[in-house]
Amino acid sequence: MLKKDLGLGVLILVVGFFVYMRNPLFLSPNNLANTANLIGLFGLFSIAQGFVIITGGIELSVGSMIALLGVLFVDMVGRLGVPWPIAGGIVLVLGLLLGLAHALLITKLKMQPFVVTLCGLLIYRGAARGYTADATAGFPFGSEYPGLDFFVARPFGIPTSVYVLAVVAVIAWFVLHRSVFGRYLYAVGKNEEAARYSGIRTNLVIAAAYVICGGLTAIAAIFFAMYTRSVSPSGHANFYELYAIAAAVLGGFSLRGGEGSIVGVVLGTILLQILQNLVNLLGIPSSLNFAVMGTVILLGVLADQQFARYRDRRRTIEAARASPGAPQTNPAE
Repeated sequence: MLKKDLGLGVLILVVGFFVYMRNPLFLSPNNLANTANLIGLFGLFSIAQGFVIITGGIELSVGSMIALLGVLFVDMVGRLGVPWPIAGGIVLVLGLLLGLAHALLITKLKMQPFVVTLCGLLIYRGAARGYTADATAGFPFGSEYPGLDFFVARPFGIPTSVYVLAVVAVIAWFVLHRSVFGRYLYAVGKNEEAARYSGIRTNLVIAAAYVICGGLTAIAAIFFAMYTRSVSPSGHANFYELYAIAAAVLGGFSLRGGEGSIVGVVLGTILLQILQNLVNLLGIPSSLNFAVMGTVILLGVLADQQFARYRDRRRTIEAARASPGAPQTNPAE
Protein backbone atom coordinates (compact mmCIF):
# COMPACT_ATOMS: atom_id res chain seq x y z
CA MET A 1 0.00 0.00 0.00
CA LEU A 2 3.02 2.29 0.36
CA LYS A 3 3.10 3.17 -3.36
CA LYS A 4 -0.60 4.07 -3.33
CA ASP A 5 -0.18 6.22 -0.24
CA LEU A 6 2.82 8.02 -1.71
CA GLY A 7 0.97 8.62 -4.97
CA LEU A 8 -2.01 10.01 -3.09
CA GLY A 9 0.26 12.25 -1.03
CA VAL A 10 1.82 13.68 -4.20
CA LEU A 11 -1.65 14.24 -5.67
CA ILE A 12 -2.69 16.15 -2.53
CA LEU A 13 0.36 18.43 -2.87
CA VAL A 14 -0.37 19.04 -6.56
CA VAL A 15 -4.04 19.83 -5.98
CA GLY A 16 -3.19 22.01 -2.97
CA PHE A 17 -0.63 23.96 -5.02
CA PHE A 18 -3.17 24.42 -7.82
CA VAL A 19 -5.78 25.75 -5.38
CA TYR A 20 -3.23 28.11 -3.82
CA MET A 21 -2.22 29.47 -7.22
CA ARG A 22 -5.84 30.16 -8.07
CA ASN A 23 -6.62 31.67 -4.67
CA PRO A 24 -3.85 32.46 -2.12
CA LEU A 25 -6.47 32.52 0.66
CA PHE A 26 -6.14 28.73 0.65
CA LEU A 27 -3.10 29.04 2.95
CA SER A 28 -4.62 31.65 5.24
CA PRO A 29 -4.57 30.56 8.93
CA ASN A 30 -8.37 30.71 9.22
CA ASN A 31 -8.97 28.63 6.09
CA LEU A 32 -6.33 26.06 7.09
CA ALA A 33 -7.88 25.73 10.57
CA ASN A 34 -11.38 25.28 9.16
CA THR A 35 -10.17 22.74 6.60
CA ALA A 36 -8.23 20.86 9.27
CA ASN A 37 -11.34 20.74 11.47
CA LEU A 38 -13.39 19.24 8.63
CA ILE A 39 -10.62 16.72 7.92
CA GLY A 40 -10.80 15.66 11.56
CA LEU A 41 -14.60 15.38 11.52
CA PHE A 42 -14.87 13.48 8.24
CA GLY A 43 -11.81 11.38 8.94
CA LEU A 44 -13.42 9.77 12.00
CA PHE A 45 -16.30 8.14 10.17
CA SER A 46 -14.21 7.53 7.04
CA ILE A 47 -11.92 5.28 9.10
CA ALA A 48 -15.08 3.66 10.47
CA GLN A 49 -16.26 2.99 6.93
CA GLY A 50 -12.87 1.51 6.09
CA PHE A 51 -13.20 -1.20 8.75
CA VAL A 52 -16.47 -2.32 7.16
CA ILE A 53 -15.31 -2.09 3.55
CA ILE A 54 -12.23 -4.21 4.23
CA THR A 55 -14.54 -7.12 5.17
CA GLY A 56 -16.29 -6.78 1.80
CA GLY A 57 -19.27 -4.98 3.34
CA ILE A 58 -20.67 -1.46 3.09
CA GLU A 59 -22.21 0.99 5.55
CA LEU A 60 -24.77 3.31 3.95
CA SER A 61 -26.40 4.60 7.12
CA VAL A 62 -23.47 6.71 8.39
CA GLY A 63 -25.05 10.07 7.59
CA SER A 64 -28.46 9.17 9.02
CA MET A 65 -26.81 7.72 12.13
CA ILE A 66 -24.91 10.98 12.66
CA ALA A 67 -28.19 12.91 12.32
CA LEU A 68 -30.08 10.70 14.79
CA LEU A 69 -27.31 10.54 17.38
CA GLY A 70 -26.63 14.26 17.00
CA VAL A 71 -30.29 15.08 17.63
CA LEU A 72 -30.32 12.89 20.73
CA PHE A 73 -27.11 14.40 22.10
CA VAL A 74 -28.24 18.01 21.62
CA ASP A 75 -31.70 17.29 23.03
CA MET A 76 -30.35 15.47 26.10
CA VAL A 77 -27.89 18.24 26.93
CA GLY A 78 -29.92 21.29 25.84
CA ARG A 79 -33.52 20.40 26.71
CA LEU A 80 -33.36 17.58 29.25
CA GLY A 81 -30.37 18.91 31.16
CA VAL A 82 -28.40 15.67 31.09
CA PRO A 83 -24.70 16.30 31.92
CA TRP A 84 -22.81 16.19 28.66
CA PRO A 85 -20.40 13.37 29.66
CA ILE A 86 -23.40 11.14 30.44
CA ALA A 87 -25.15 12.20 27.23
CA GLY A 88 -21.97 11.47 25.28
CA GLY A 89 -21.69 8.04 26.90
CA ILE A 90 -25.31 7.24 26.01
CA VAL A 91 -24.74 8.30 22.41
CA LEU A 92 -21.59 6.16 22.21
CA VAL A 93 -23.43 3.11 23.56
CA LEU A 94 -26.28 3.69 21.10
CA GLY A 95 -23.77 3.86 18.22
CA LEU A 96 -22.21 0.57 19.31
CA LEU A 97 -25.68 -1.04 19.60
CA LEU A 98 -26.69 0.16 16.14
CA GLY A 99 -23.49 -1.31 14.72
CA LEU A 100 -24.20 -4.56 16.58
CA ALA A 101 -27.75 -4.66 15.19
CA HIS A 102 -26.40 -4.35 11.65
CA ALA A 103 -23.84 -7.06 12.38
CA LEU A 104 -26.43 -9.52 13.68
CA LEU A 105 -28.71 -9.00 10.69
CA ILE A 106 -25.77 -9.59 8.33
CA THR A 107 -24.07 -12.49 10.09
CA LYS A 108 -26.99 -14.33 11.69
CA LEU A 109 -29.84 -13.69 9.26
CA LYS A 110 -27.47 -13.61 6.25
CA MET A 111 -28.90 -10.37 4.88
CA GLN A 112 -26.89 -8.33 2.39
CA PRO A 113 -24.94 -5.43 3.96
CA PHE A 114 -26.25 -3.12 1.24
CA VAL A 115 -29.87 -3.90 2.14
CA VAL A 116 -29.36 -3.74 5.91
CA THR A 117 -27.54 -0.41 5.89
CA LEU A 118 -29.82 1.10 3.24
CA CYS A 119 -32.76 0.33 5.51
CA GLY A 120 -30.79 1.85 8.38
CA LEU A 121 -30.28 5.00 6.31
CA LEU A 122 -34.05 5.39 5.94
CA ILE A 123 -34.99 4.29 9.47
CA TYR A 124 -32.53 6.52 11.34
CA ARG A 125 -33.28 9.59 9.24
CA GLY A 126 -37.00 9.04 9.71
CA ALA A 127 -36.57 8.46 13.45
CA ALA A 128 -34.58 11.70 13.81
CA ARG A 129 -37.24 13.68 11.94
CA GLY A 130 -40.03 12.04 13.91
CA TYR A 131 -38.31 12.64 17.27
CA THR A 132 -38.13 16.40 16.66
CA ALA A 133 -41.34 16.62 14.58
CA ASP A 134 -39.07 17.80 11.74
CA ALA A 135 -37.91 20.75 13.83
CA THR A 136 -34.32 21.79 14.45
CA ALA A 137 -32.76 20.64 17.70
CA GLY A 138 -30.38 23.13 19.28
CA PHE A 139 -28.97 24.50 22.51
CA PRO A 140 -30.96 27.24 24.28
CA PHE A 141 -29.79 30.75 23.45
CA GLY A 142 -27.05 31.96 25.78
CA SER A 143 -26.63 28.58 27.48
CA GLU A 144 -23.19 27.50 28.65
CA TYR A 145 -21.93 24.01 29.41
CA PRO A 146 -18.55 23.88 31.16
CA GLY A 147 -16.20 21.45 29.45
CA LEU A 148 -18.31 21.07 26.33
CA ASP A 149 -16.20 23.61 24.45
CA PHE A 150 -13.56 20.87 24.28
CA PHE A 151 -15.16 19.70 21.04
CA VAL A 152 -14.73 23.08 19.33
CA ALA A 153 -11.48 24.21 20.97
CA ARG A 154 -8.26 24.85 19.03
CA PRO A 155 -5.26 24.10 21.26
CA PHE A 156 -2.12 25.64 19.68
CA GLY A 157 -4.31 26.72 16.76
CA ILE A 158 -5.19 23.13 15.82
CA PRO A 159 -8.81 21.96 16.18
CA THR A 160 -9.53 19.28 18.77
CA SER A 161 -11.01 17.05 16.06
CA VAL A 162 -7.56 16.77 14.46
CA TYR A 163 -6.02 15.51 17.71
CA VAL A 164 -8.84 13.01 18.15
CA LEU A 165 -8.46 11.84 14.54
CA ALA A 166 -4.71 11.40 15.06
CA VAL A 167 -5.28 9.24 18.15
CA VAL A 168 -7.99 7.18 16.42
CA ALA A 169 -5.85 6.78 13.28
CA VAL A 170 -2.82 5.55 15.25
CA ILE A 171 -4.93 3.03 17.18
CA ALA A 172 -6.71 1.92 14.00
CA TRP A 173 -3.35 1.53 12.22
CA PHE A 174 -2.03 -0.79 14.94
CA VAL A 175 -5.31 -2.74 14.99
CA LEU A 176 -5.47 -3.15 11.23
CA HIS A 177 -1.80 -3.58 10.36
CA ARG A 178 -0.13 -4.99 13.47
CA SER A 179 -2.69 -7.21 15.21
CA VAL A 180 -4.12 -10.68 14.70
CA PHE A 181 -7.58 -9.16 14.42
CA GLY A 182 -6.34 -6.98 11.56
CA ARG A 183 -5.04 -10.03 9.70
CA TYR A 184 -8.40 -11.69 10.24
CA LEU A 185 -10.14 -8.67 8.71
CA TYR A 186 -7.96 -8.89 5.59
CA ALA A 187 -8.50 -12.65 5.37
CA VAL A 188 -12.29 -12.36 5.65
CA GLY A 189 -12.35 -9.65 3.00
CA LYS A 190 -10.19 -11.66 0.61
CA ASN A 191 -12.15 -14.89 0.90
CA GLU A 192 -14.66 -15.36 3.69
CA GLU A 193 -15.18 -19.07 3.03
CA ALA A 194 -11.47 -19.83 2.99
CA ALA A 195 -11.03 -17.82 6.19
CA ARG A 196 -13.78 -19.84 7.86
CA TYR A 197 -12.16 -23.13 6.87
CA SER A 198 -8.89 -21.78 8.28
CA GLY A 199 -10.47 -21.59 11.70
CA ILE A 200 -11.29 -17.87 11.76
CA ARG A 201 -14.62 -17.00 13.37
CA THR A 202 -15.68 -14.92 10.42
CA ASN A 203 -19.05 -13.86 11.84
CA LEU A 204 -17.36 -12.47 14.95
CA VAL A 205 -14.80 -10.58 12.85
CA ILE A 206 -17.47 -9.04 10.64
CA ALA A 207 -19.59 -8.15 13.67
CA ALA A 208 -16.62 -6.44 15.32
CA ALA A 209 -16.04 -4.33 12.19
CA TYR A 210 -19.64 -3.03 12.24
CA VAL A 211 -19.52 -2.36 15.99
CA ILE A 212 -16.28 -0.37 15.56
CA CYS A 213 -17.93 1.55 12.74
CA GLY A 214 -20.94 2.38 14.93
CA GLY A 215 -18.74 3.55 17.80
CA LEU A 216 -16.57 5.85 15.67
CA THR A 217 -19.66 7.23 13.94
CA ALA A 218 -21.15 8.08 17.35
CA ILE A 219 -18.00 10.05 18.27
CA ALA A 220 -18.20 11.87 14.94
CA ALA A 221 -21.91 12.63 15.61
CA ILE A 222 -21.02 14.45 18.84
CA PHE A 223 -18.33 16.51 17.12
CA PHE A 224 -20.66 17.43 14.26
CA ALA A 225 -23.42 18.42 16.69
CA MET A 226 -21.01 20.76 18.49
CA TYR A 227 -19.62 22.07 15.19
CA THR A 228 -23.04 23.11 13.90
CA ARG A 229 -24.50 23.87 17.39
CA SER A 230 -27.87 22.73 16.06
CA VAL A 231 -29.14 19.71 14.16
CA SER A 232 -31.75 19.85 11.43
CA PRO A 233 -32.68 16.17 11.04
CA SER A 234 -33.89 16.54 7.45
CA GLY A 235 -30.54 17.79 6.14
CA HIS A 236 -27.88 17.20 8.80
CA ALA A 237 -25.09 14.92 7.51
CA ASN A 238 -26.96 14.17 4.28
CA PHE A 239 -24.96 11.87 1.96
CA TYR A 240 -21.98 11.78 4.34
CA GLU A 241 -21.74 8.05 3.62
CA LEU A 242 -20.64 9.03 0.10
CA TYR A 243 -17.75 11.07 1.50
CA ALA A 244 -16.69 8.13 3.66
CA ILE A 245 -16.85 5.66 0.77
CA ALA A 246 -15.02 8.07 -1.53
CA ALA A 247 -12.27 8.66 1.05
CA ALA A 248 -11.85 4.91 1.58
CA VAL A 249 -11.76 4.14 -2.14
CA LEU A 250 -9.28 6.95 -2.80
CA GLY A 251 -7.19 5.63 0.07
CA GLY A 252 -6.80 2.22 -1.53
CA PHE A 253 -9.69 0.32 0.05
CA SER A 254 -11.15 -2.09 -2.46
CA LEU A 255 -14.94 -2.42 -2.54
CA ARG A 256 -14.31 -6.13 -3.11
CA GLY A 257 -12.77 -6.28 0.36
CA GLY A 258 -9.39 -7.43 1.65
CA GLU A 259 -7.40 -4.29 0.78
CA GLY A 260 -6.81 -0.91 2.35
CA SER A 261 -4.70 1.13 4.74
CA ILE A 262 -5.47 3.63 7.48
CA VAL A 263 -2.90 6.09 6.15
CA GLY A 264 -4.62 5.87 2.79
CA VAL A 265 -8.11 6.66 4.10
CA VAL A 266 -6.77 9.67 6.04
CA LEU A 267 -5.05 10.91 2.88
CA GLY A 268 -8.26 10.30 0.94
CA THR A 269 -10.15 12.45 3.46
CA ILE A 270 -7.58 15.23 3.12
CA LEU A 271 -7.86 15.16 -0.67
CA LEU A 272 -11.66 15.33 -0.57
CA GLN A 273 -11.63 18.31 1.79
CA ILE A 274 -9.09 20.12 -0.40
CA LEU A 275 -11.39 19.50 -3.37
CA GLN A 276 -14.30 20.87 -1.33
CA ASN A 277 -12.16 23.89 -0.48
CA LEU A 278 -11.38 24.33 -4.17
CA VAL A 279 -15.11 24.40 -4.95
CA ASN A 280 -15.67 27.10 -2.31
CA LEU A 281 -12.64 29.28 -3.03
CA LEU A 282 -13.12 29.27 -6.81
CA GLY A 283 -16.79 30.20 -6.53
CA ILE A 284 -18.02 26.96 -8.10
CA PRO A 285 -21.72 26.39 -7.21
CA SER A 286 -22.04 24.17 -4.13
CA SER A 287 -24.70 22.20 -5.99
CA LEU A 288 -21.84 20.58 -7.90
CA ASN A 289 -20.42 19.02 -4.71
CA PHE A 290 -22.28 15.78 -5.29
CA ALA A 291 -21.08 15.70 -8.90
CA VAL A 292 -17.51 16.02 -7.61
CA MET A 293 -18.05 13.20 -5.12
CA GLY A 294 -19.63 10.94 -7.75
CA THR A 295 -16.76 11.59 -10.16
CA VAL A 296 -14.19 10.89 -7.44
CA ILE A 297 -15.83 7.58 -6.51
CA LEU A 298 -16.09 6.57 -10.18
CA LEU A 299 -12.46 7.36 -10.93
CA GLY A 300 -11.35 5.66 -7.74
CA VAL A 301 -13.20 2.44 -8.57
CA LEU A 302 -11.92 2.49 -12.16
CA ALA A 303 -8.34 2.99 -10.98
CA ASP A 304 -8.77 0.18 -8.43
CA GLN A 305 -10.05 -2.21 -11.11
CA GLN A 306 -7.25 -1.37 -13.54
CA PHE A 307 -4.64 -1.79 -10.81
CA ALA A 308 -6.13 -5.15 -9.80
CA ARG A 309 -6.04 -6.38 -13.43
CA TYR A 310 -2.46 -5.22 -13.85
CA ARG A 311 -1.45 -6.93 -10.61
CA ASP A 312 -3.19 -10.18 -11.63
CA ARG A 313 -1.39 -10.16 -14.98
CA ARG A 314 1.95 -9.62 -13.25
CA ARG A 315 1.27 -12.51 -10.88
CA THR A 316 0.28 -14.79 -13.77
CA ILE A 317 3.44 -13.94 -15.69
CA GLU A 318 5.67 -14.42 -12.63
CA ALA A 319 3.99 -17.76 -11.83
CA ALA A 320 4.50 -18.94 -15.41
CA ARG A 321 8.18 -17.99 -15.31
CA ALA A 322 8.67 -19.76 -11.99
CA SER A 323 7.04 -23.02 -13.11
CA PRO A 324 9.53 -25.89 -13.78
CA GLY A 325 8.39 -26.47 -17.35
CA ALA A 326 8.56 -22.82 -18.35
CA PRO A 327 11.10 -22.02 -21.10
CA GLN A 328 14.07 -20.06 -19.77
CA THR A 329 15.15 -16.98 -21.63
CA ASN A 330 18.81 -16.50 -22.37
CA PRO A 331 19.77 -12.95 -21.27
CA ALA A 332 22.47 -12.88 -23.97
CA GLU A 333 19.96 -13.37 -26.77
